[in-house]
Amino acid sequence: MSKRPYDLPAMSALVAFEAAARHVSFKEAARELNVTPAAVSHQVKALEAELRTALFRRHHRGVALTETGAYLLVALQRGFEAMGEAVDQLRQRSTRASVTIGVSTAVSSLWLTPKLAQFWRAHGDVSVAQMVSDTGETPLECDLSIHYGDMSRDNGTCSVLFHDHIMALASPRFVAAHPVERVEDLARLSLIHLDASTTGWVDWSGWLRHLGYKGPLRGGHRVNNYMIALQAAEDDMGAVLGWTGLTQGYLETGRLVPLLPDRVETPEDFYIKLHPHASKRARLVYDCLLEG
Repeated sequence: MSKRPYDLPAMSALVAFEAAARHVSFKEAARELNVTPAAVSHQVKALEAELRTALFRRHHRGVALTETGAYLLVALQRGFEAMGEAVDQLRQRSTRASVTIGVSTAVSSLWLTPKLAQFWRAHGDVSVAQMVSDTGETPLECDLSIHYGDMSRDNGTCSVLFHDHIMALASPRFVAAHPVERVEDLARLSLIHLDASTTGWVDWSGWLRHLGYKGPLRGGHRVNNYMIALQAAEDDMGAVLGWTGLTQGYLETGRLVPLLPDRVETPEDFYIKLHPHASKRARLVYDCLLEG
């Protein structure tokens, strides 16, 4: 059974002993602790009296640790080191955001940030930090993470955020200049291709094949970031595949418009994961994002 705090010697005595033992000098310990050598000697004597054993051998040239004193020094240094690590961890927790979310650039910009703006209006005391990465790997320290994929292959607490559809989008000027009546008409247009293998997102070949077209495609522009792909489309550079749940803002404002009414259901879902170490505040953010 562990000792209660009041069963232990006074912390001041332990600190004085540790400094004196480490320096093997009451004078040096006093200088470190900003007290007098007599005060250090008094604390050490009080500790020896309480433990009923000598911790130092005293002689005219100074002091030396006894075997018991050496044993206590090692134990105290281990304890102080553990306490120091605990304090450092608590300081790091207090300086970081209350809740951290791992998310990709596209989901952060197009879906999560607007949702968090709504969350903050209702819960202004909860700070949230986004850890944005497109590598497909989630930082271990995240409380929450948002993914596009097969949720059944993940473990832990996960919930679907939304199931999406994909349409062929372009700027109004591009659509006016390149009228499209059939799916196969898209093959002759300049297409913006997303080369982001870590996302697992549907590409033009897969989208067109799902709608029955298996022929060749005209060369277009290739980018490795979905936000850049959308910007290229907005700049009249070609047609882009638009996940309607993410590009809702573009569609509502008319910055991008559908080339055809055809849409393909995404094979996977956007889902959110609550990590095991997450706090009650992280659970609050999790629940609020699910509520929409």
